[in-house]
Amino acid sequence: MTKKVLITGGTGFIGRNVVAELIKRGYEVHSLVFPPFAPEQKGLVQYEMNLMDSNAVDKFLSEHHFENLIHLAWYVGKGCHIADQNIDWTIATLNLLTSFQKYGGKTFVGAGTISEYEYKFGYLLEDETPTSPGTLYGESKNSVYKIAKTFCKQHDMKFKWPRIFNLYGPNEKPQRLMPSVINSCLKGEDVKVSDCLKFQDYLHVEDTARGIVEVFESDIQGAVNICSGKPVQLRYIVNKIAELTSFKGNILWGAIPAAFGDEVVVGNNDKLKSIGWSPKYTLDEGLQQTINWWKENNNK
Repeated sequence: MTKKVLITGGTGFIGRNVVAELIKRGYEVHSLVFPPFAPEQKGLVQYEMNLMDSNAVDKFLSEHHFENLIHLAWYVGKGCHIADQNIDWTIATLNLLTSFQKYGGKTFVGAGTISEYEYKFGYLLEDETPTSPGTLYGESKNSVYKIAKTFCKQHDMKFKWPRIFNLYGPNEKPQRLMPSVINSCLKGEDVKVSDCLKFQDYLHVEDTARGIVEVFESDIQGAVNICSGKPVQLRYIVNKIAELTSFKGNILWGAIPAAFGDEVVVGNNDKLKSIGWSPKYTLDEGLQQTINWWKENNNK
């Protein structure tokens, strides 16, 4: 019998890597897509779907029947942490989950986020660190986590909640820290950054995707941090990119305000490692791979 999984958000930054990992492991991946579609490939079946249309979603699931769902789709546009669309996605996610269960769903994997945690604790540990988000995005995700966890328990479904930390890699939005620094260095432009004195937890997107799939395939349930477990100062990242691109220009520290106020935010990844996961990339290797990707794709 073919291994079959339904995915949402499969064309996104994380999702495209999750799809690739699933196909590599022999799954038949069925992807609900709000166009544009991903390029066609063996093992991938795509359907046009607006997840905000709960009636259309319910009709689709009544006709197709899936036992496995990996739900990655969410609003990640401008101002996503404060956007009212977070409310819409909370409702759409819960409607999706109830329809999935109604038509035979057995395993639900939802995309959690570092933003669910209360950052002031610095070292973030599943099931111990308080989840007290400071944003509508974090609160919405945390609300889905709590409701979905109880719903799945009531209906004897497996509930898995990979909490995704900071990540980087090919296809990231150009305005984010690493792509913006990489592209400024490659173009020989002044690099404008914050003071970059804070410490964060970064993981390559391919390692993040493998972590999500490992959680899906394992017996583990509940929240699982998808992170490196290693704090790295942002200034190290900027200087390393400059070194790897042979950048000789100016780095303007403090030219823009810092995006967050907490000095150190890092996750414990013991639970993830307990199921056999380990990262493929060191930070330096991942940065080099990402720089190479931008070199090849900047003019496309």
